[in-house]
Amino acid sequence: MAQIISPLAGKPAPRSSLVDIPKLVSAYYTNIPDPAEASQRVAFGTSGHRGNAFDSSFNERHVLAITQAICDYRASKGIDGPLFIGIDTHALSEPALRSALEVLAANGVDTMLAMNDEYTPTPAVSHAIITHNRERTSRLADGIVVTPSHNPPDNGGFKYNPTNGGPAAEDITKGVQDAANAYLEKDLAGVRRMTYAKALAAPTTHRRDYLGWYVADLGNVVDMAAIRDSKIHLGVDPLGGAGVHYWGRIAEQYGLDLTVVSDVVDPTFGFMTMDWDGRIRMDPSSPYAMARLVELRDKFDVAFACDTDHDRHGIVTRSAGLMQPNAYLAVCIDYLFRNRPQWSEKAAIGKTVVSSRMIDLVSQRLQRQMIEVPVGFKWFAAGLADGSLGFGGEESAGAAFLRRDGTSWTTDKDGLTLALLAAEITAKTGNDPGALYEKMTRDLGTPVSDRVEAPADAQQKKRLAALSPEAIKTREIAGEPITEVISKAPGNGAPIGGIRVSSKSGWFAARPSGTEEIYKIYAESFDGDAHLKRLLDEAQALVDKAIAG
Repeated sequence: MAQIISPLAGKPAPRSSLVDIPKLVSAYYTNIPDPAEASQRVAFGTSGHRGNAFDSSFNERHVLAITQAICDYRASKGIDGPLFIGIDTHALSEPALRSALEVLAANGVDTMLAMNDEYTPTPAVSHAIITHNRERTSRLADGIVVTPSHNPPDNGGFKYNPTNGGPAAEDITKGVQDAANAYLEKDLAGVRRMTYAKALAAPTTHRRDYLGWYVADLGNVVDMAAIRDSKIHLGVDPLGGAGVHYWGRIAEQYGLDLTVVSDVVDPTFGFMTMDWDGRIRMDPSSPYAMARLVELRDKFDVAFACDTDHDRHGIVTRSAGLMQPNAYLAVCIDYLFRNRPQWSEKAAIGKTVVSSRMIDLVSQRLQRQMIEVPVGFKWFAAGLADGSLGFGGEESAGAAFLRRDGTSWTTDKDGLTLALLAAEITAKTGNDPGALYEKMTRDLGTPVSDRVEAPADAQQKKRLAALSPEAIKTREIAGEPITEVISKAPGNGAPIGGIRVSSKSGWFAARPSGTEEIYKIYAESFDGDAHLKRLLDEAQALVDKAIAG
């Protein structure tokens, strides 16, 4: 079941598609979620709680309950340092910040708001936590990012980053989720709160120049002098996101020839082109959402964009247009491990089990250990914190890497440094990342990949998540012997929430969606489009049979 592409995909958003912001904000404050309804409870996915105010899956009560649950968690772990908090440009982010501050101040938490109420990218919050906690054993900091990532404009999101600076692990998110739902069930009894005016004036409420601190430190992770001296012409589209004011400061501070193609901030995101399904989505890996910047590719030596909280990247090159995330990750890894002499010889490469096999081949060529983990950036946080991972990357265009001296930069995804790395690569090699990937495929082979979705009810999704390798009875896939079937990640033994089946020329992985009544099949072939199609077709038939019950 291939994705059906909307006729609106890649075209400017029609006015009729834009969300009514006053109604949305009103729904945030007035709609009351029913904790007896599963869809209206707090649910932490791979990156926090997300939802929509209109259908009562993201409302003020959710934020109040989650924030109190975070305060309880901090108290139970003795976390008494500052809490760094940032928001993106979604319409519900500012109201959610206000709600959160009312609870944080009432709980006596030292809270670091952005100077001048500036929007704050996810990586700037992670960077603040890492910077504060470096060489500390007490008064450790943690953080909250108010963002639903690249999700549509009517969505809100709220995620917690503990003291390692990265996305919270499942034991933490489950505890916060359960505690928050208990508060919802008790009609918020036990949630401490004060008025916003009092919270803003509280002695525990402080201001931090996230933008200034982050930008000033960038030269320690990316070779900004090389970019400046090369005089290459760069373009960036912040997609109306949290880094919108960061790019001008970066260009000014480091003397870069960088053009911000749009600095518009509009909570309807009416300037966007529509995504594949005819919805507005600020996804920098989507050719439809990125149509505006792709049209400008010939104006720049390399161009880039980031999603709304600036933790994901999209790279547009003259040679190849918009790069597939897996292709760019492979180029980044190949470049970084050849051009970071201060990194430990033991620093490994982190990838998710549904990322390209090209990364395996690059790792082997570099003679570096590769660690495969389940989907979710939280699995990379510890390695990026202690320097045992030089690079961690996901197939969904999220990655982070170490400082040039081999110490930790961020432990959450960082779209800004991945974008600037494309500029460094172009400046230092004389080739843009698209050209370098094309050369890589001549040396290592040319993969083709795709992802499809198929319907699955709750019971079928449960069966898929619990599927064992023994349940796969066939010995062959797409005309080749099966070489491996896994349900746990090789790098850490954690369940991948599905299965991955491999052969000599390709692989597929199947996982249930955490938010929709569907499952997803990822597939990659080094034997061309026809083999890829056969892989996908046989994979779907195999999975459907296995979960039929």
